[in-house]
Amino acid sequence: QVQLVESGGGLVQPGGSLRLSCVVSGVTLSLYGMSWFRQAPGKEGESVAFITDSGGNTDYADSVKGRFTISGDDARNRMYLQMNSLKPDETAVYFCNAPGGLFSWGQGTQVTVSS
Repeated sequence: QVQLVESGGGLVQPGGSLRLSCVVSGVTLSLYGMSWFRQAPGKEGESVAFITDSGGNTDYADSVKGRFTISGDDARNRMYLQMNSLKPDETAVYFCNAPGGLFSWGQGTQVTVSS
């Protein structure tokens, strides 16, 4: 059974940074492309970053390009999302998963951007 456990969220001021982590168990991370998603209250969920199974290519939502960086550590079966210059409207619960929500969703990690 695949388990996804996100962590690293918290309260940060506008312009601040956070690094999110996702521990993946039950599947070999290097075999799958993976994404970070976010769900804000009253808004549709969106994919913000994607990394290929090889880790060689990444893609980002236009709104986060240049500020967010997705990476993976296949040896530890973990992936990360470095988020810089955070904005208040990026307050959301952040999740990791394969595209399309292939695996059961984890609990996510709350990111709150506020002064």
